[in-house]
Amino acid sequence: MPDDVSPAPNRNGAAAHHHAPPYASSHIPLAQPPGPAGQPGHQHSAIQPPAAPTPYPAFGGPTASPFPPAPPVPGPARLRVVVADDNPVVRAGLGVLLSGRADIQVVAEAADGREAYEMTLHHRPDVVLLDVRMPGVDGISALPHLVGIAPVLMLTYSRESEIVHEALRLGAGGYLVHGEFTADQLVRAVRDTKDGRANFTATAADALLAHMRLGSAPPRGPLPEGLGSALTTAPVPVHPAPRPLETSESLSQLQPSVGQSSVSGGSVPTPNRQQYKLSSREVEVMDLIASGMSNQQIAATCFISEKTVKNHINRIFTKLHSATRSEAIAHWLGTAPRHPGRQP
Repeated sequence: MPDDVSPAPNRNGAAAHHHAPPYASSHIPLAQPPGPAGQPGHQHSAIQPPAAPTPYPAFGGPTASPFPPAPPVPGPARLRVVVADDNPVVRAGLGVLLSGRADIQVVAEAADGREAYEMTLHHRPDVVLLDVRMPGVDGISALPHLVGIAPVLMLTYSRESEIVHEALRLGAGGYLVHGEFTADQLVRAVRDTKDGRANFTATAADALLAHMRLGSAPPRGPLPEGLGSALTTAPVPVHPAPRPLETSESLSQLQPSVGQSSVSGGSVPTPNRQQYKLSSREVEVMDLIASGMSNQQIAATCFISEKTVKNHINRIFTKLHSATRSEAIAHWLGTAPRHPGRQP
């Protein structure tokens, strides 16, 4: 046999290893689903990867959900503060300190008592920080007019005991002396004042403790440097104010009479308070009510709980035959109208 003649394939198909028949297939094709209109589907030559699963449509698909996304939850309202101090450096420092807290905002500053009243009347803040010694209208003079609009926290260098007592008598919700508190304590005091809780630094607390040991308030003489005498009547509002509640209105009407009778003797006759048969503690509480203090302020001044204050007030109202604070004050000051046949 010539050398260039290839041997014939044997029965076992040894040569087929190199020459596969044209009809041979290297794999078994998978059955395919029928095509459109019943036509046979396309025959693939290789196994295709499975298709990605289709997300299960909830309630008709993601765009047709009956539950729209919830609106963003609004953050808590910021506590709004007016700062009244004649020192611009102090005002700037307080503004940076308080406005640096996420829940506090200084909405206005004032350099004296009258400007503090105007800013408070305009902005209606949650808390007023008030200095005592300021040129023009001092803080003690402005205080009784501010407490009818917003809670007031005294923040001052004035540490005299008689000033502390007068500020609390006129309705201040707390008394802080510079140099006796930290920044965090000031922030907490501002928040507490807004919520009706009193804060006092050591000087103010000592003054209250001395008052408790004496058993009576110190003599009501003139304050140092004529403090408290700048305003004898309420300043004219620069913006119309909403009509106050009946109790507040009655107190505001009686307040000038209280001041006149305590300083200059006034023309109001001294009432016969012995007829009411109040205890010494009830007399003290009634005097504080007549000065315009709230239950919380009376509790702080007398170092008793607010529940005890309410118990005293209930007994006082019974003895004075009064149903409201304004009516009790009128009886106590001797300004209540006389009704024939009715006991006081």
